[in-house]
Amino acid sequence: MSQRSQSRSAARLAAVQALYQQEMEGTPLARLLKEFHDHRLGAVIEDVEFAEAEVDFFDDIVSGINARRAEIDALIAGKLAEGWSLDRLDRPQKQILRAGTYELLARPDVPVATIIGEYVDVADAFYEKREKGFVNGLLDAIAKQVRA
Repeated sequence: MSQRSQSRSAARLAAVQALYQQEMEGTPLARLLKEFHDHRLGAVIEDVEFAEAEVDFFDDIVSGINARRAEIDALIAGKLAEGWSLDRLDRPQKQILRAGTYELLARPDVPVATIIGEYVDVADAFYEKREKGFVNGLLDAIAKQVRA
């Protein structure tokens, strides 16, 4: 894996964590970004050095989701099974889907397969197999709609 793709993977995971924190604590965007820049990105926590995250990429995902949340949430909700709503999704899962959907919408420079694979990997950090399949299927359905 190249240095750049490693730093983007780290940025994606950090973005999901930041979005989760924002949802839990209502942290304003500017403070959230500053906190992650100062303390989380490329930090050493419990002797594990986290890969240096691509800061601009992290900022783009987190800021982009904040700016386009209604559009992103509508796309995700439109692909959920009958009777399901965004509120029924697990909080980390919701952030993973938001981040993946944002990239599919706003980052035509990143291939669909890369985006889906990366967020399935992020899901792997939180979940078992079934949830990874769910993230894969839902992002694939959104990709067919927004990248057609």
